[in-house]
Amino acid sequence: MLIDTKYLGKVQIEDEKIIQFESGLPGFNDETKFVILDIPGNELMQILQSIQTPDLAFIVTNPHYYYKNYTFKLDEPIIDSLNIQEEKNIVILAIMTIQEPFHLSTINLQAPIIINSKNKQAKQYILPYDQYEMKAAISFPMEEKGV
Repeated sequence: MLIDTKYLGKVQIEDEKIIQFESGLPGFNDETKFVILDIPGNELMQILQSIQTPDLAFIVTNPHYYYKNYTFKLDEPIIDSLNIQEEKNIVILAIMTIQEPFHLSTINLQAPIIINSKNKQAKQYILPYDQYEMKAAISFPMEEKGV
């Protein structure tokens, strides 16, 4: 399938790479189909691109690149809704807000994106406690964080 993207122009994707957000993302309830695209020359960040709306894309990253001790427990409803059978199938991403200069950029640790890599079901999971920030500073290169 050929899709238009916000940052990379037209991109060919395989149907099996499409990630399904059953109820969309908060604020974008009708946006249910996304794909993760690599950013050429950038190993730390990727693009979460809407299949339906070319201008809707988020820069995402594995939060452990920036916060090594980032941990939380998934509750049963999200495990059930994503049909997660094995921990090895869980992919965790965090949405970034990129600013100029880069050191002003932030990462949303309070609402990670949880993906079941086996069935491509996903959900943005708002953590039920205030241990992490929605606009956490990005330290680069990664430093040991005791959060």
